[in-house]
Amino acid sequence: MVLNQSALEQERPSGQIRLRDKKRVLSSAFVGTTIEWYDFYLYGMASALIFNEQFFPEASAVAGILASFATFAVGFLARPLGGIISGHLGDRIGRKKLLVFSLLTMGIASTLIGVLPTYATAGTAAVVGLVLLRLLQGLSAGAEWGGSALLSVEHAPRKMRGLFGSFTQVGSSAGMLLATGAFAISQAVFSTEQFSAFGWRIPFLLSAVLVAVGLYIRLGVEDAPEFRKLQSQNKVERSPVREVLRNHPRAVLVTIGLRLGQIGLYVLLTVYVIGYLAERRGDNSSALTSILIVSAIGLAGGPFWGWLSDKIGRRRIALTSAIATCIFIWPFFWFLDHGPLVLLPLVMFVGVSILHDSMYGVQAAWFAEQFPLNVRYSGVSLGYQIGAVLGGGLTPFIAASLLQLGNGGPWLICAYITVLAALSAVAAAAAKDPAREYVQDKNLPDEF
Repeated sequence: MVLNQSALEQERPSGQIRLRDKKRVLSSAFVGTTIEWYDFYLYGMASALIFNEQFFPEASAVAGILASFATFAVGFLARPLGGIISGHLGDRIGRKKLLVFSLLTMGIASTLIGVLPTYATAGTAAVVGLVLLRLLQGLSAGAEWGGSALLSVEHAPRKMRGLFGSFTQVGSSAGMLLATGAFAISQAVFSTEQFSAFGWRIPFLLSAVLVAVGLYIRLGVEDAPEFRKLQSQNKVERSPVREVLRNHPRAVLVTIGLRLGQIGLYVLLTVYVIGYLAERRGDNSSALTSILIVSAIGLAGGPFWGWLSDKIGRRRIALTSAIATCIFIWPFFWFLDHGPLVLLPLVMFVGVSILHDSMYGVQAAWFAEQFPLNVRYSGVSLGYQIGAVLGGGLTPFIAASLLQLGNGGPWLICAYITVLAALSAVAAAAAKDPAREYVQDKNLPDEF
């Protein structure tokens, strides 16, 4: 998995892109998405830990949690719109420009959440402000992933697309690690009263510093040669979203399906479980500690799964993990209710580091391989973001509702995740797998 000069030059004509430039592309993908997801996941943590009492204090305990998770879902609902807008522009003017915009937008939204007055101070206006800033986060996240994934994958040699693309995916683990760590430190440093009063704001305010670092790296990156060639030949698509929906609906449906089980599992394990354990077992720390551990492991796990998919193909990995998720979720909830929480990091390792990361780590390359160059940004953004809404954005709200519907029993939640994972397995079986074809025939050309 080491990026060396000879391996890169075997796949590209010499002089196209220097190794140093490729490494900067990977740094841009990693750092940029890390900051984006740090900001996005901060909101998820806050919605589980603090927003119910800060912005919905007049609701009952259950209603407050549902309202908090509903505002969390708003960000996911805005992501397809962000994906449509950025896909249209990204397929026309380039990936880099959209990525700079998305990073700035996310950083501004998160910083403003850090200074937003609470319900006690501003009443309904505080809730409206929270929802609007979450919408802005969603639009930014909708623009970020597609551009970052394509920037890394389109710079990659064919036999290293999975590895290159995984640097975008690893940003999710790094962002979650930073977000969880920021909240864990704030909770440790401040008393309960201090954390409730102002300590929760500090992780959001730190976003301004991180965005400055990300912009410095990202501004030094250029679009891939293939896309610049498309622009120079005036072959960019005038209406890429319409084109992808008209001529590539199967690819859109496949990418949506691949997202369902992966993100549903992830959001459940890293957002919903925090509040679940606090409510059921009075434990506020075990879930955060476990998420920190598996997020750290994901920094290495993501590149591993991307590298492995270059060797054996993407389908085999994703299909196996989707089927295993259908089984895993049932004993997982039994463990949450009855198992020794000292072993929770090990259980989360299976659910996140193995099952989730293996599905997620291959997606940047695999989604890009489903679409032609002229509509690729629009295609991957639509599939990725619509799948995020259907499989992830509503998951905490749906899970909380299903728990009430099941009279406090989690079996309906387990059934819900099983259905999502089964749909992902069907999509994995239906998806094209050029990496597998390349493994079998090394003489295939390097183009997508």
